[in-house]
Amino acid sequence: MNAHRKQLMALARPVYLSLLASVAAGIINTVWVSRLGRDAVAAVAVATNTENVLLGVALVFASGTTVLVAHARGARDPGAVRAAVRGGWALCAAVTPVVALGGFLLREPLARLVLGGDGRALALAVQYFAISLPGIAVFFAQNLVDGILKGTGDTRTPMRLALLANGLILGLDPFLIHAYGVPGAALSTVLCRSVALVAGLRALRRDPLLSQAAGAAPAEGTGAALRRTLATGLPMSADFTVRQGGSLVLVAIVARLGTTVVAAYAIAYKVMYIATMAFYSVRQAASIHTAHSSGAGRDERGAIGRQAVLVSGTVGLLAAALLGALAPWIMRAFGAGPAVAHEGVLFLRCVGPYLLLMACFIALGGVFEGSGGAPVLLRVTLAGTAVQLPLALALSALGPAGICLALALSMTVQCAALWLWARRTVRSGRQEDARVSLVGAA
Repeated sequence: MNAHRKQLMALARPVYLSLLASVAAGIINTVWVSRLGRDAVAAVAVATNTENVLLGVALVFASGTTVLVAHARGARDPGAVRAAVRGGWALCAAVTPVVALGGFLLREPLARLVLGGDGRALALAVQYFAISLPGIAVFFAQNLVDGILKGTGDTRTPMRLALLANGLILGLDPFLIHAYGVPGAALSTVLCRSVALVAGLRALRRDPLLSQAAGAAPAEGTGAALRRTLATGLPMSADFTVRQGGSLVLVAIVARLGTTVVAAYAIAYKVMYIATMAFYSVRQAASIHTAHSSGAGRDERGAIGRQAVLVSGTVGLLAAALLGALAPWIMRAFGAGPAVAHEGVLFLRCVGPYLLLMACFIALGGVFEGSGGAPVLLRVTLAGTAVQLPLALALSALGPAGICLALALSMTVQCAALWLWARRTVRSGRQEDARVSLVGAA
């Protein structure tokens, strides 16, 4: 097996399993809350969707630190490792109080903004936010710990921490939800994440690379390290936020087709998460491996990019085939009625080209993130979203097939732009290497 492919798969597998654990815990959490009625389900759904948006904030310091630690690891520079870790914690410490305290103080307007009006669902959402938004401090710290460990090349420990947190949530949820209702669900999540955070902090102390770096003088001051983390992580965070925002607008466009199509689209998208999470795990692996190679003075972006696309593209092709073949059984498993099932089957059978293109784009994006090209990736994402939404609106008259066509065309534009940019970057790098060689020979 190709060495790059082997390394990518070794890094990506634990990331994927941790993502699956989080999704499974979220589904089971919803099952327990559903026993309290639809208002409770609506309140928790709003709160958890808010947390998904706040994940974009966490990516600024978590992903930025991952890349910087991986780069310093490749350069074998303990001082740079220590500076990267300090910069990540400093940025996290600056951002967390603003989000946690501000969110707590604005919990009612925030819940009203999403749910609107008054009612029991609004009151329950406010109760959930009263615990979950201060608890976002634990969520942010947990993401940063994971980011530091991933930067050292350790993706297995974050997987174990995710399994620990979500396993505890599954065990504690029934008791706290029974005792305290909706606030019990928030309390369970914060407590279990706190246990995982403590375990993660202990793992940081035991990591050999970080232990060595702790005794080295930092390569730069804390303020400079914070700014470097911000500059590295902000484009990745913005890319995630743009994609989340585009997805929300796309739901609004699909809603124009009626409740039946929206229900089918929601089910199909949940099923697609199983595949898309695999793409993002390859992306994280490509980002870590690229940063490590770059720090070691090796420009292997082309080779890593090809292997990342091969791995992720294979998963995308397999997912497209399985979703197309199993679509009727999938919709039946979700208990969809005949009308919803019909639209859902059509969507799952038409979405294959988009999935394959998305797999390639997401994987190649990891190489850009790991080599400092995240701003380029953000520009491509912005352009793709600007193409996708008008196309979806124009083609929505064709139903689910039109939405899938808009997604595929938009992703084609993004893949082409990223591929052309990658070719130009590699060509420029080769010309620069040739120039340096000529100068040296002279």
